[in-house]
Amino acid sequence: MVVAELTESVLQLTLNEGIDPMTGEFVFKQKRFSNVKPEATAEQLLQTAHAFASVQQHTLYAITRRDASDIYEEEA
Repeated sequence: MVVAELTESVLQLTLNEGIDPMTGEFVFKQKRFSNVKPEATAEQLLQTAHAFASVQQHTLYAITRRDASDIYEEEA
């Protein structure tokens, strides 16, 4: 049987810092929060992200959850 064991979960906020005057492209900055509880729901992470964003200088652009798992075959 194949098992996927969650080893890490990270909440990532992407903030829009504005437009680069030289290139005219948007400039984004990312803030990462490690040690997210694996059982945290999408709704809980959304609320947390909005709370963090409310104290930031720049506008929230995107919210991402990044999970990493070890995958292995379990012996019988």
